[in-house]
Amino acid sequence: ERERSDRLLLNILPQAIVEQLKTASGRRIAQAFDQVSVFFADAVGSTEQGARSSPEEFAAALDELFRRFDHIADRRGLEKIKTIGDAYMAVAGAPVPMADHADAAVAMALDVLAEAGEVRWPCGDPIMVRVGVAAGPAVAGIIGYRRFAYDLWGDTVNLASRLQECAKPGQVLVSEEAASQLGDRYAFGPTQIVDLKGKGPTPARVLV
Repeated sequence: ERERSDRLLLNILPQAIVEQLKTASGRRIAQAFDQVSVFFADAVGSTEQGARSSPEEFAAALDELFRRFDHIADRRGLEKIKTIGDAYMAVAGAPVPMADHADAAVAMALDVLAEAGEVRWPCGDPIMVRVGVAAGPAVAGIIGYRRFAYDLWGDTVNLASRLQECAKPGQVLVSEEAASQLGDRYAFGPTQIVDLKGKGPTPARVLV
């Protein structure tokens, strides 16, 4: 029964957090990280597709897409944080710090772009995604008493989310800090200034 409970918990929380919960004795679990990379991906046009499809078909398409994202996150060493409607959020570098977090997040972005088109909406159109990646500090921890969740907060999270919103379909927008950490390991377009909601003009680069 204990093993079964552990397996269920590991479907909800990162393993490192499950281990902390076992010894927390009611203590709140929260950590500050100097450097993580946050990944956001969004399925383009999902609202229109949902209106044109049956609930079962629409849910099946998103489920297949996010299952693929889950496998990519596992392969690249990212921790899935949550899905928000048709958006998928993950982090590299939390709850366990990772030296090459930006590399892992950008590698996931490329894999996501490659695999998303293999999944189709019920109408037959291939699914296109847009992605935002940002590197920087963040705070992570467990919130809530019922249906509790491991979550992530901070400006880095907001930046990654806003970059995703401004990316074009099939495009990855990367924060200047994340791109600078990668050196010449990946090709980027020139720095451009994007007007982000709630942040204003912000430098970013397109992953080539």
